[in-house]
Amino acid sequence: MIIYIARRLLATLPVIMMVAIVIFAILRLTPGDPAAIIAGDDATADQLAQIRQAMGLDQPIYTQFVVWVGRLLHGDLGVSLLSGTPVLDMIAGRMGPTLALAISTIVLTVIIAIPLGVIAAWRQGKWLDRLIMSFSVLGFSIPTFVVGYLLIYFFAIQLDWLPVQGYKPLSAGFLAFAQRLILPTLALSAIYVALIARITRSSIIEVMGEDYIRTARAKGLKEKAVLMRHALRNAAVPIVTVIGIGIASLISGVVVTESVFNLPGLGRLVVEAVLARDYPVIQGLILLFSIVYILINLIVDLLYTVFDPRIRY
Repeated sequence: MIIYIARRLLATLPVIMMVAIVIFAILRLTPGDPAAIIAGDDATADQLAQIRQAMGLDQPIYTQFVVWVGRLLHGDLGVSLLSGTPVLDMIAGRMGPTLALAISTIVLTVIIAIPLGVIAAWRQGKWLDRLIMSFSVLGFSIPTFVVGYLLIYFFAIQLDWLPVQGYKPLSAGFLAFAQRLILPTLALSAIYVALIARITRSSIIEVMGEDYIRTARAKGLKEKAVLMRHALRNAAVPIVTVIGIGIASLISGVVVTESVFNLPGLGRLVVEAVLARDYPVIQGLILLFSIVYILINLIVDLLYTVFDPRIRY
């Protein structure tokens, strides 16, 4: 197992390097000039040239790339072109809201989606199954930002139960922290609850016809024990896979959700950096997201051996 983990981690290095090359090239080849954004509309050509020289943008693209990779190998993601703040410090300062939103979304999704999928499979073809699957279709059909605005309208504006937008750290008090996470978490988790519930249902229905399920029932086990101890455990591999995919997909969902609810997290930082053409910040964030995605895939692969002992690495 240790050898497998080490091999997988080593295999991620070329992937990360390819991601770095692609992102660096795309950012440099797309239209737009960060020097013009910094200087403003009234800047002269000489002023723009001085700003480009100070930021190193007057160098050839390959030279800029070599300099950036050299810093990256020393753990330096560079400095923001606009604020002059180290990118690592900017990421660290915005990490809290994103982690809080991601963790609360994952926990809520798993707690709701897996029981819904199990119940739908148990009541296959009945009204309860149709109701849960209708909810799943609805969850897929409505974009996250629409769900977010609907939640704001009903629970924040009409009922005045929760704050409209904003974020409070845990140090400001658990109640204030939780109140500002409820609506973003509900909005972001809607699509993932729908996805995982559907996969859980189909996976359990698939194993319910196996011989060991009939044997468990023949031994007199209660239906709850058959579903939870036998069916769900043996259907866990595809469920874990789709949970891992959902966690990785949170990256795109976080960008939209943080913009809707005005959360000062990494998603908002992505939007701000893209609009400002802040190359070092964009590159640092994409590298971070790529590493997270790769690590999630590794964890999912390792969890396969927990739920299915037949899998060995």
